[in-house]
Amino acid sequence: MNHSLAALTAATAFTWLGTVVGVSLLETPLRFRALRNHVEEDAEATRLGLGIGRLVFRALNTAEAVLAVVTVVAVLVAGPTVAVAVLTGIVAVLLTVQLAAVRPFLQRRSSRVLAGEHPPRSGAHHVYVTLEMLKVPALIALGATALAAL
Repeated sequence: MNHSLAALTAATAFTWLGTVVGVSLLETPLRFRALRNHVEEDAEATRLGLGIGRLVFRALNTAEAVLAVVTVVAVLVAGPTVAVAVLTGIVAVLLTVQLAAVRPFLQRRSSRVLAGEHPPRSGAHHVYVTLEMLKVPALIALGATALAAL
């Protein structure tokens, strides 16, 4: 694998990892906890959290898409090892499922909540979180495997 492209792959994987950890695992749970501690009505806290979350996740998903494209292009051009190619495919598929299948459902549901409706609980949020939890070790493995190719 080309050394400079292996370094770029590692850098994008670890940058991508940092965005996912920072937003999904730190900011989001803290946002809802802070809102519930400072907003008297739980429904209002939920609406505020969802409104902010939609903006934050739109930015996160945009950054992830850019990082995914850079990673995939670098790997395709680099003549990757099998491990790097497989790990790149895994993170790309996980992100694609999140963006194409789960996020639109969450967007529709959050729009209903923001409009004052009370839709039934959904498992889509848990699916999204599960995909994030799978993406974290895959990104760690991709970054480490790309670094090992240096």
